[in-house]
Amino acid sequence: MVVALGNPGREYQRTPHNIGFMVADELAARWALGKGRDRFRGRIAEGRVPARAPEAGAVPAAPAPRVALLCPHTYMNDAGRSVGPARGAFKLPLERVLVVHDDIDLPFGEVRTRLGGGLAGHNGLKSLKRELGSADFMRVRAGVGRPDSTDPEIVSAYVLGRFRQSPHEVSELVQRAAHAVEQVVLDGRPSAPGAPA
Repeated sequence: MVVALGNPGREYQRTPHNIGFMVADELAARWALGKGRDRFRGRIAEGRVPARAPEAGAVPAAPAPRVALLCPHTYMNDAGRSVGPARGAFKLPLERVLVVHDDIDLPFGEVRTRLGGGLAGHNGLKSLKRELGSADFMRVRAGVGRPDSTDPEIVSAYVLGRFRQSPHEVSELVQRAAHAVEQVVLDGRPSAPGAPA
């Protein structure tokens, strides 16, 4: 199950905190999952991820994996209240949950994949840990940079405000993060722990 973190509502579209939703839109298009349906206090789309074409002389790829792509429609602080019931319904072990989210501690444009780790004050991740009982789930972290301040109000205004980067730069970040998710889904793990995708 791929979980994309963000906030519902038009006012939060195209903001750094909603990069997860933007990646989900890209993945749904790549994987031809359709619009999905309202369930688990969110929108979920299910289907199979198209396998990559094998290189010449390579062993044929395994069957295309099934995937559920979930965008919680709770606010970020309550994302776990959507993800917990979805995970329970699908009877998934924690290692089968992959979360895509913004990360202000990474420079804009950098994407990293890792299993578990700290929560770095991210309210969406805190909610997931509360509901899932652990923070040991796979993550694709999309770097959105940070403002020149640690003041919580300034940081909040930064992640909930419009991107300062060009639409082209934002699109490239979305593409890189979507590629990182595909790599985990198709290969089972990133190429190297903590490595840039």
